[in-house]
Amino acid sequence: MKTVKACKQILSLPNFKSVKSCHRLLHTDLIKTQKSDQIATISGAPDSSKSWLSNACQLFDELPQWDVVSITSLISSLTKQNRHNETFYVFSKMLNLEIKPNEYTLAALIHASTSLKELNLGKQLHGYAIKTSFESNVFVGSAVLDLYAKLKTMEEAQMAFEDTRDPNVVSYTALVCGYVKNERFDDALTIFTTMPQKNVVTWNAMIGGYSQKGRNEEAVSLFVEMLKEGVVPTQNTFPCVISSAGNIAALGMGKSLHASAMKTLGEIGVFVGNALVTFYAKCGSMEDGLLVFRKLPEKNIVSWNALINGYAQNGRCDEAIRFYHEMRETGMKPNSVTLLGLLSACNHGGLVDDGFAYFNEAKSENPSLLEAAHYACMVDLLARSGRFSEAERFIEELPFDPGIGFWKALLGGCQIHLNTELGEFAAAKILDLDPRDVSSYVMVSNAHSAAGRWQSVSDIRHEMKAKRMKRIPGCSWIEVGCEIRVFFNGDRRSSCSGEIHSVLRCFFDHVAEYASSSSLLL
Repeated sequence: MKTVKACKQILSLPNFKSVKSCHRLLHTDLIKTQKSDQIATISGAPDSSKSWLSNACQLFDELPQWDVVSITSLISSLTKQNRHNETFYVFSKMLNLEIKPNEYTLAALIHASTSLKELNLGKQLHGYAIKTSFESNVFVGSAVLDLYAKLKTMEEAQMAFEDTRDPNVVSYTALVCGYVKNERFDDALTIFTTMPQKNVVTWNAMIGGYSQKGRNEEAVSLFVEMLKEGVVPTQNTFPCVISSAGNIAALGMGKSLHASAMKTLGEIGVFVGNALVTFYAKCGSMEDGLLVFRKLPEKNIVSWNALINGYAQNGRCDEAIRFYHEMRETGMKPNSVTLLGLLSACNHGGLVDDGFAYFNEAKSENPSLLEAAHYACMVDLLARSGRFSEAERFIEELPFDPGIGFWKALLGGCQIHLNTELGEFAAAKILDLDPRDVSSYVMVSNAHSAAGRWQSVSDIRHEMKAKRMKRIPGCSWIEVGCEIRVFFNGDRRSSCSGEIHSVLRCFFDHVAEYASSSSLLL
């Protein structure tokens, strides 16, 4: 009864949608199960959820020969099309007909529960699976594992995995994805390395998970290992690993990935192409990025955003603005990301009036585009240009309370133009809003340092130490033979620490010698 109630709760949700494809699915299923003589029952195509429900109710009422196979086929089809509300409607009718679900029915329903983020419903279905001895079935077990990995705890997901008899690659992949999502990388790697067999989906899950969590070196290394294992990458593999290469500005590696994508895929599609444009932008190679962009067989708003933001981030504001207007000429409408890139370009170029013109244009023609980030960008634009009275007035007239980003933007401008009084005011606002943010303390400390207030610098450092706040160390990296080496500031724990410092000493000696020779020549 609990399951039926849960189904009814889902059916009562306001976002229940009708789908004409469901109507066609019913026809197909009837034909497959030799019930074509009953097709006339639902011959009229539904136009609303109400008419669909009416036709479906009539179908179930007039076809008493529905069985577990035909209903499971329909439920599975609906689930694959993400029509989860309809899925549970069919399930409720199945229960009314007193037809017991099998392992395939339960697996589809649990997956639908996961997609709807209905943990309680999924747990009830899991309980039913245990009661009917289906919990060890590989399809049910994989579905339960995925449910708990995405909506609850990894401990319960691990238990579901252990309860599964003969887990398959889907079971392993679901567990690996769960561990990566929860940033338990060691556990993910342990499961991954002990898998009896891996397919490209499993490799993609690992590479994509590491990439999304900022573990860029590991993502690139996994891709290389994948190739060594003879697994052919797909359209879903390349965007993740290319993104990771871009995050560490590994230009050589990225170009190799570009070549590999062309060789493997034949044609660079929009998703891989967008990743490549973003990659080249992060490496400062906009000419290569533009070449990729021009060769794309189709372009979407993400493609244009990657190009416009790339030029903006590299300080090439004129080109960013030019490509924005070129985009508009194609009929493509900007979104909030496009506008942010455009305002950033004006910011980097010091084009205050142009920035205000684009901002006001969006405000009057499409105000839904404007988000807090756009307002903060305008404050940054004014502060960097030294127009502090306008920046203060802009903050005062905001349609919402300014967040910490606004005061950081104002403080940054104050540091550039040595506006001590306003800088102190912004610094106080920053620390009030987020007393645990390390970057805020560092920024405020630098502001006091620039103004020569060493006692204030000392006080802030003591406060950070008392709160056990540590500054995230800066790092650099170098690409040698397609291998990425990362160096952290002050890190002496590296196994190559001695060699690194030895090379640095030689480098500094050469610099000193060159400087000495140059001074003699002058």
